Amino acid sequence: MGSGHYFWAILYFASLCSASLANNAKINFREKEKKVLDQILGAGKYDARIRPSGINGTDGPAVVRVNIFVRSISKIDDVTMEYSVQLTFREQWTDERLKFDDIQGKSGGDHIGLANRICACPTGRLKYLTLTEANRVWMPDLFFSNEKEGHFHNIIMPNVYIRIFPNGSVLYSIRISLTLACPMNLKLYPLDRQICSLRMASYGWTTNDLVFLWKEGDPVQVVKNLHLPRFTLEKFLTDYCNSKTNTGEYSCLKVDLLFKREFSYYLIQIYIPCCMLVIVSWVSFWLDQGAVPARVSLGVTTLLTMATQTSGINASLPPVSYTKAIDVWTGVCLTFVFGALLEFALVNYASRSGSNKANMHKENMKKKRRDLEQASLDAASDLLDTDSNATFAMKPLVRHPGDPLALEKRLQCEVHMQAPKRPNCCKTWLSKFPTRSKRIDVISRITFPLVFALFNLVYWSTYLFREEEDE
Repeated sequence: MGSGHYFWAILYFASLCSASLANNAKINFREKEKKVLDQILGAGKYDARIRPSGINGTDGPAVVRVNIFVRSISKIDDVTMEYSVQLTFREQWTDERLKFDDIQGKSGGDHIGLANRICACPTGRLKYLTLTEANRVWMPDLFFSNEKEGHFHNIIMPNVYIRIFPNGSVLYSIRISLTLACPMNLKLYPLDRQICSLRMASYGWTTNDLVFLWKEGDPVQVVKNLHLPRFTLEKFLTDYCNSKTNTGEYSCLKVDLLFKREFSYYLIQIYIPCCMLVIVSWVSFWLDQGAVPARVSLGVTTLLTMATQTSGINASLPPVSYTKAIDVWTGVCLTFVFGALLEFALVNYASRSGSNKANMHKENMKKKRRDLEQASLDAASDLLDTDSNATFAMKPLVRHPGDPLALEKRLQCEVHMQAPKRPNCCKTWLSKFPTRSKRIDVISRITFPLVFALFNLVYWSTYLFREEEDE
């Protein structure tokens, strides 16, 4: 008997499942969608001008949850201080006026609904209704407060949809492209990080009527393998930025995108070429001081090239009132190149001054030699001075203090009597170079590279340390 009862029970439920499937197969769900849309959005049944009620049908503010999907970031402009982004923007809220029956088998009777539950047949065939006309339902008056330009996408069809769920929940999704303002601090450029914000706020509804909240769980998503030519998106942070004006308080959301500038580009395009120009300017220290055309042309060429490089860098940046890190670098490099040119001017002056002194020294030596020769002749004539009686008269052997020969002998004695001085290695090394102009060149060969190396040490340690502090 027991086995017979089980057999009839199984047969009964199988028949119910068959009836349920047959009933669902007969339903035209597209026709049902039309009827539901006419029912909830028909003339005189729904007013899109009235905002939805608050949570649980209260008179509180309507709550709209927002999430965005960043598709691409095409440009970050330092001159205009703006960036361009393409994103999918989504809003979700509940409007109890849009609730509808999702066709859970009620039209087939209670036994069909029981069969749907027992046989695991589809019980909610209308998961949601889809609209493409946003003006058919109430929409939050959200706007992007830091937007400069923006447009929707209409290829091939408008990239927008609205989904209405049976419980009255509404999902609005649209693809938009925006150009947004991004105020930048360029003091550490190009070793800087920039924070660009995306701000969304209500334009007319105050917080008493409308509140924006971030969707729980990943409110912001970014496309994988996001590629930027000169920046890297390190991270992003979501926050609230409600604003109070004389007309009330307005709900506001913001996303802070933290971008790090790629330094390799600037290292190759700016820093290494500037170093090379500075080093090339030092070549003039190794050229002969008499090669005036070569040294002048080398100095002027490197100076003009460095000035052109500096102008090109400044042309790609906005005119700001403070000093940037790149300004310090180009300014010092330009100073070193200009200093190399001035060094040649000093060498040329020292060379001409030394030649004039050498000529004057030769003239003085010739004059002294002539005076000594004349004094010797006078002394010899005095020793053999004869008078009319043919007698010899001898002059005294003691010479006067102004006698040139006596002065020379005394100087030689003083030199031999002086105590030997302790040798100075630097003076000893510099004494190998006879002229002052040559000594200036030799000192410059050592001083310029050492000072430039010291500047590099201070520059990189300062700005890299400040960059770590900013992190």
